[in-house]
Amino acid sequence: MVLIETERLKLRELTLDDAAFIQGIVNEPSWLENIGDRNVHSIADAERYLREGPVKSYQEHGFGLYLVELKLKKIPIGMCGLVKREDLDFPDIGYALLPEYWGAGLASEAAAATLEYARNELGLSEILGITSLENASSIRVLEKIGMRYDKEIMLPGYDGPSRLFVLK
Repeated sequence: MVLIETERLKLRELTLDDAAFIQGIVNEPSWLENIGDRNVHSIADAERYLREGPVKSYQEHGFGLYLVELKLKKIPIGMCGLVKREDLDFPDIGYALLPEYWGAGLASEAAAATLEYARNELGLSEILGITSLENASSIRVLEKIGMRYDKEIMLPGYDGPSRLFVLK
């Protein structure tokens, strides 16, 4: 079921049927560099990632990461959604697109629509953004959707500090 629709994109909840796509995207060099290794090396690993991540989040929080699909071609190109981390008071917006879809404004389009959905449909007023220190593209997306840099933070499971963004 489509939750969010934009001019060029559809976003829907991930299912176990998306395991092959998940296995591919989480092993992209850009994902590994900016987000980290999620130990997804098989379809079974991808199904575990989905069950323990997005699907569990939908059940516990009513939101999670969503599949981003090109509306006209009906092909998956990435993920975008909200993540509730134990160490943060509020959910943060996350996104990742396959590299061949970078540079066309699709990440900003998906993130802006997700932010609007979070506010209007989920009733969330406080949303954070997190990115690695060097991820200039991700920083631009967060700034484009109205977030501003707040401070550096340390998150469990990450090697170094991350930038924390808040809504302006």
